[in-house]
Amino acid sequence: MASPKLSPRPFFDTLENLVEQYRACVATSPQSVITAWLTHCCVESDILMPDFAVRDYQQVLNFLYSYRGSMDTFNAYRRELERLIQWCWFIQYKSLLEMKRADVEAFIEFSQKPPTTWIGTKTVAKFIDFQGLRQVNLEWRPFIVKVSKKSFQEGARAKRRDYQLSSEGIRQIFAILSSFYNYLLQEEQIEYNPILQIRQKSKFIRKNQTLPTVRRLSVLQWEAVIQTATDLADRNPLLHERTLFIIQTLYSMYLRISELSASTRWVPLMSHFFRDANGDWWFKTVGKGNKMRQIAVSPGMLQALKRWRNYLQLPPFPSPDEHIPLIPKNRGKGPISSTRALRIIVQICFDQAITKLRREGKAEEADILLSVTVHWLRHTGISDDVKIRPREHVRDDAGHSSSAITDRYIDVELKERADTAKKKGMAKPTSTIREVPTT
Repeated sequence: MASPKLSPRPFFDTLENLVEQYRACVATSPQSVITAWLTHCCVESDILMPDFAVRDYQQVLNFLYSYRGSMDTFNAYRRELERLIQWCWFIQYKSLLEMKRADVEAFIEFSQKPPTTWIGTKTVAKFIDFQGLRQVNLEWRPFIVKVSKKSFQEGARAKRRDYQLSSEGIRQIFAILSSFYNYLLQEEQIEYNPILQIRQKSKFIRKNQTLPTVRRLSVLQWEAVIQTATDLADRNPLLHERTLFIIQTLYSMYLRISELSASTRWVPLMSHFFRDANGDWWFKTVGKGNKMRQIAVSPGMLQALKRWRNYLQLPPFPSPDEHIPLIPKNRGKGPISSTRALRIIVQICFDQAITKLRREGKAEEADILLSVTVHWLRHTGISDDVKIRPREHVRDDAGHSSSAITDRYIDVELKERADTAKKKGMAKPTSTIREVPTT
């Protein structure tokens, strides 16, 4: 059994590189390709590969390759299986295929409190390009501790001792590992799914009576953001017309940031806005699970599109055969293909909106906006529209898998509960006069 003091090394590369590796295995010999890769990953480290490493790696590689159609799902599965394989190989010295119920429970407990050498304080790439080769990033760690955006801006920095695994994080571990072991069961690599043997998952997962909190902007915050974006675009169109359009699409069409950036599976184009035979406008996109959906376009969103195209010196509406990127780069050609670049664009607007709120004496609203992420715009759009549109329409436009997810955005009952609580009074204490006994 290895010491937990060692610094782990990653083994599973990005989706693009992993697909290439999988195809190399199919074209030649999986044993030789995987052995060479694992050896390469462990160069200049004190890690020794166990005898069963190649077999384990190939099973995970095959499993992850089957999720190549969905970047989000692939990344989530890769994260958890990377952690599991590190623990199995270097802490327990055990094959993934030998896991029992007690082992799974031990892994969960380990994940709740990993050694500090396994915890990082920032998200980094697993591998980096160096001299034409994929090299292990020595700063990578399986677990990450972060501080909120607001705390970071105020000077706070993440500390390894503050790492905590949330109940939602534990649920994801159970779900992903169960999916993986079901796959192994179907491939006849194991005889049973060890996750299903755990009868009392509640000892790891805290039950919560309250509904999940929908992270959305308040009315004042949204007004400050959209007004700021409009003012920026009016003053400096070259820099901020694109900013305004991005914010409008995230809010009005409930888009995820990944649905605006170009990838190998989907490139958002102007022609993805289209008009049907009834004269109604739609926008098609590909979201989570590689599922295509079409979103009803409101008149306000249509005006936003016209403004954006007018700035780009294009006709008011796109033609069906138009291949112009929806969100082009400011410098160079082609679409923006980085979600990080899109987040930076929106964050600049958020920062200006925070300044605007403070200037107007709304410090509390500004403080909350410090912690807001881009995804809140999607949540805000859904929350605002579910009050005025049928939930089924909002569900389909948002790409929710069920109405139960959309129902989380309906806060009417919570609002009524809060309103009735405001009518409650505080009972006044009654003073009691104590008789002082005479002596």
